[in-house]
Amino acid sequence: MTKPLEGVKIIDFTHVQAGPACTQLLAWFGADVIKVERPGSGDVTRNQLRDIPDADALYFTMLNSNKKSLTLDTKKPEGKEVLEKLIRESDVLVENFGPGALDRMGFSWERLNELNPKMIVASVKGFSDGHHYDDLKVYENVAQCAGGAASTTGFWDGPPTISAAALGDSNTGMHLAIGILTALLGRDKTGKGQKVAVSMQDSVLNLCRVKLRDQQRLERVGYLEEYPQYPHGEFSDVVPRGGNAGGGGQPGWVLKCKGWETDPNAYIYFTIQGHAWEPICKALGKPEWIDDPAYKTAEARQPHIFEIFGTIEAWLSDKTKFEAVDILRKFDIPCAPVLTMKELANDPSLRASGTIVEVPHKKRGSYLTVGSPIKFSDMKPEVTASPLLGEHTDEVLAGLGYSKQDIFNLREIKAV
Repeated sequence: MTKPLEGVKIIDFTHVQAGPACTQLLAWFGADVIKVERPGSGDVTRNQLRDIPDADALYFTMLNSNKKSLTLDTKKPEGKEVLEKLIRESDVLVENFGPGALDRMGFSWERLNELNPKMIVASVKGFSDGHHYDDLKVYENVAQCAGGAASTTGFWDGPPTISAAALGDSNTGMHLAIGILTALLGRDKTGKGQKVAVSMQDSVLNLCRVKLRDQQRLERVGYLEEYPQYPHGEFSDVVPRGGNAGGGGQPGWVLKCKGWETDPNAYIYFTIQGHAWEPICKALGKPEWIDDPAYKTAEARQPHIFEIFGTIEAWLSDKTKFEAVDILRKFDIPCAPVLTMKELANDPSLRASGTIVEVPHKKRGSYLTVGSPIKFSDMKPEVTASPLLGEHTDEVLAGLGYSKQDIFNLREIKAV
């Protein structure tokens, strides 16, 4: 079956996580992604946090599936010549170098546009151009702090907290993929390429929009009624950390289940929505709460919300997290077990849907990775192994018109 992005050739000059997450997504959907790497070393994540000696680390394999690897020394004139040929034949160049790196390589936007006026040049940045921090090097946790996530995550009596989710890296890559696809559609109309850039700060802030909402509400009324601090605590002039409270105005909390004393993940997340209050009361065996003025409305419940959560925890005390959810789902109550990475890795539903996939690798053997989170009615993206360093160099060069002797000569001078 023809994949939607077949025929789109992408030069992947990215490394670590944000850029590779973007190009991997496009590769899943059919794009021909050529990862350009330094001869002899390649992407730093190939050997970062290795679990098998002399094999690519999982950090690399899980972000670079479905790609080709071309080793190329762009500091050598012969390497630059190869890259120029590749640029002329490609649709997109994706990079996450530091500011000015492409210019120093001799491939400024003007030069790229001269070589290929239809080229889309997509960049991952720490901060947007012109930002007063645009010279700072940015990693995942830096982006979470700069984008507002850390200041609003954690408990009110503790320090700002970093999320384990890649809000700065993979999230930025997903935004950049959307930008690339938009630019490609735009090119179909104009015939011209353009630059696309996504900053990690902006991407994190985009996911924190409800907190920006809360900042404006706080400035207007002085409190946030859905936060645990209301009504007994005090608010400052900034959005506080809310622990495990829900961000959408529906009170919720992580609650203990049977076995929590020995299992740090024997918990469920339980949400109290207004329309679900009657089913919640019935599920808990508390029908008297349904019409009790002290419990009937969200405003009435908030002053003693933790007493309510305490009652729910007492109900949960003889039930595992899975048993509890199986009961509560029958009442249409929003809840979920707190699932570990081990439980997710072995979840048969996630395996069947392609969200978790097992991939054979030439040196590692089989490994688990994530598949496409986007599902289609007429396509199921196939995840193939990440490439070995330089695995497709000869293939790519031959496709650019280089003869076997030319390729041999390039290898002799270590340009590839």
